[in-house]
Amino acid sequence: MTTTPHTAPLEKKTGGSGIGAQSGATTVSGGSTGATEPAGTRGRTSIADVVVVKIAGMAAREIPGVYAMGGGLSRTIGAVRDRVPGGRPNVGRGVKVEVGERQTAIDLDLVVEYGVPIADLARDVRENVIDAVERISGLEVVEVNITVNDVHLPDDEDPERPVEARVE
Repeated sequence: MTTTPHTAPLEKKTGGSGIGAQSGATTVSGGSTGATEPAGTRGRTSIADVVVVKIAGMAAREIPGVYAMGGGLSRTIGAVRDRVPGGRPNVGRGVKVEVGERQTAIDLDLVVEYGVPIADLARDVRENVIDAVERISGLEVVEVNITVNDVHLPDDEDPERPVEARVE
């Protein structure tokens, strides 16, 4: 199942300046300044793109039937990296985002388990990702595009799990 990249226009990011401004961050709350303003509105809140990537990656992996995320090469490199002592799994593998001031669009690359209805899985993943990103970040999710790159068959070797020796 292949989808086209998002087509909905996103508003532009505002270039950050001042304390805490960083590249790749999105201002979610403009805030205001002054001692007369309520404490909850004094200042600006910025969310880095990587935050949206991690939220979307975690939410997609929560759905039963999602075997792995990312294309073949990124999964292979990730499996090797995950085996390095002290290495941690990359929850952002297979996730690309475009973030504006108040909106985001998300692209996901999935590997699904054999036998799982792909249309139903895509719907469940889409709903869970949208709910998580909007709830946690406050950004409006314009769209979630899903590309299914592979199907994991029951007899396939798992590069992320060690192979047991047949003979001792």
